[in-house]
Amino acid sequence: MGKSESREQEVVIEGSQKFNCVYLLVNLLGNEAGRMIYDGDIVFGQNGKIIKIAERLVIKPFHLQWCDINFENPELTETLASTDNKGRNEEFARATSLALFDYLRKSKARGFVLSLSGGADSSLCAVLVAEMVRRAFTEMGTEKFCATLNIPVTDSIKEIVGSLLTCAYQGTKNSSDETLASAKELAASLGAQFHQWTIDDEVTSYESKIETALGRKLSWETDDIAKQNIQARSRSPIIWMLANIKQAVLLTTSNRSEGDVGYATMDGDTSGSLAPIAGVDKPFILQWLRWAEKELNYSGLVSVNNLTPTAELRPTDRTQTDEKDLMPYTILVEIEKLAIRDRKSPAEVFQQLSRRTLTPAVSSHQLKEYIKKILPTLVSQSMETGATCSIFSFG
Repeated sequence: MGKSESREQEVVIEGSQKFNCVYLLVNLLGNEAGRMIYDGDIVFGQNGKIIKIAERLVIKPFHLQWCDINFENPELTETLASTDNKGRNEEFARATSLALFDYLRKSKARGFVLSLSGGADSSLCAVLVAEMVRRAFTEMGTEKFCATLNIPVTDSIKEIVGSLLTCAYQGTKNSSDETLASAKELAASLGAQFHQWTIDDEVTSYESKIETALGRKLSWETDDIAKQNIQARSRSPIIWMLANIKQAVLLTTSNRSEGDVGYATMDGDTSGSLAPIAGVDKPFILQWLRWAEKELNYSGLVSVNNLTPTAELRPTDRTQTDEKDLMPYTILVEIEKLAIRDRKSPAEVFQQLSRRTLTPAVSSHQLKEYIKKILPTLVSQSMETGATCSIFSFG
């Protein structure tokens, strides 16, 4: 997000000014194999001035723009106002709408399947599908939209969401009534198909087989991570089965913040064909959901936005929350920016964050412990001695 602004300033404005020329920037449009989203940016510039900017992230097979340029008298070239919205929340909504639609169109799948937990990440994925329907339907019109995706023609956006999005709440004895109600309420508000079942039998079966093999009982004191992960993994086969039967794309629900510290389960919340939120951090996700509730009128997000993020993989009496397991998400994002984006060593990350006013406030010792969770290799030595460490193990 924000790439278009740097293109305009650093490429078009500075380039056309430096070479005293007309500069035309054209970007690809659409979803490239599920990995990258190209915004279809088209920018005209002349002699250090932007002439015209096309609206980006349109849901079309191609995008065409033109303008008149006076090469002999550049001062007479008309500058046209831009209607392109560069707000981060709006840009994210438009980018994911384009990506989901284009992937669905190219793959010829019959919709999306989602393991809807009632929490922020999976709820965001559900809303993004509904927002894709709304935006593509509005931009393309009823008949063209429905024909492109090969679905029955209808003017009801909720009916279209129901034909394209199937959600399932897969509970365990550690799940709460609140998350079930949250998932059910959101699915109903969007018009998505909704199923619910429990996976306790599958979890018990796996655990009993391992206990027999090891000759001992599993416990939360000795096998905490394994007991959490088997719950997440037990959800994967059946939701994949539903996606196969529906001939649909299974959406992956893990986000960037949790992936940075390994707070995700391989073959669990990382299962899927397409990962709409893998590139965004948790604080952005939480604020976007609040924005979508108010600005995009997704009233079904009220319950979601009132829940404390939790994996619900430990017994309820252990009061598990994501930030208790990890660290405050706001601090995690700051460590990530310095270490991964800016390539700072663990010692440099610690030194820079020690000089900042962090929210919430943390002690030097606690900050070191947080950094170790993201940058475990040689962290202690580098921070204690002040040495610069350039080899990280991201875990």
